[in-house]
Amino acid sequence: MRYSSFLTDSGRWEGFDLRPDDIIIATPAKCGTTWTQMICGLLVFGSPDFGRPLDEISPWLEMRLRRRGDVHDLYRAQTQRRFIKSHTPLDGLPAAGGVTYICVGRDPRDVALSWRAHLANLDFPAAIAALAAAVEPGDSFGPPPDRPDFADEREAFLHWVDDPTPLQELPMSLAGTIHHLAGFWAVRDRGDVILLHYDDLRADLEGGMRHIAGRLGIEVPAARWPGLVEAAGFQAMRRRADDTAPDTQNRIWKSNQAFFNKGTSGQWRAIYDAEAEARYRARLAELAPDDLVRWLHRGNL
Repeated sequence: MRYSSFLTDSGRWEGFDLRPDDIIIATPAKCGTTWTQMICGLLVFGSPDFGRPLDEISPWLEMRLRRRGDVHDLYRAQTQRRFIKSHTPLDGLPAAGGVTYICVGRDPRDVALSWRAHLANLDFPAAIAALAAAVEPGDSFGPPPDRPDFADEREAFLHWVDDPTPLQELPMSLAGTIHHLAGFWAVRDRGDVILLHYDDLRADLEGGMRHIAGRLGIEVPAARWPGLVEAAGFQAMRRRADDTAPDTQNRIWKSNQAFFNKGTSGQWRAIYDAEAEARYRARLAELAPDDLVRWLHRGNL
């Protein structure tokens, strides 16, 4: 399936030459994408020092804020093992032998609140200016999406739960998040798929990193593990936000550090009530199989 929105287009994979050891990090938005990129970078380079910002090594391939040829050239020039950022569901990604696909799931209620903070930190005029500067002949996309005002976090959450935007437009909604995760959930036992849970990484970051390293066939000398784990921590990434946040060259964030908002779980409890729970549960029942629901919520539903 082709997924296309105002800012993204999975068609940008066309003409991209995959290598047999490539890593495609394809998570729903606000499920730990940048965190997973950082972990992969630390494992690939074996050091917290990558020599350049993370976004210059692993830019979002489908994002229209750079010209497609520039993004392809950036990846083509790399000689180390590549880890490629994507927010495209599995059925919109290219398939190739040897490529590993990593997806991370998170309690969707935390995804919703994290997305709200993400939008609050976005400098929308700067993003539009970057998009205009990168427009290429033949680009086709509609007007920017509406940015409705909400009375409070609860109202924004309920809109996110019920948002009817078609899936092929890659909506940032409960339906879009579940659609993405369900595709990976269905093939989670495949040898080329690594499906992780955000809360597992929070609970045992070193264990999660060792698991990823093992699945990727990367050996890390024992003496290096403490420094790599420390560099992958939320506070360490926040301190280095100019080098770890995405799209900093386009200055699309009001604050690079605020891109790393809280990194916690359970924020939804502050805005959750009986109506929100009822609407959320009803929508989940329409969208997700029971086993995926149990895995995502870890008993908190």
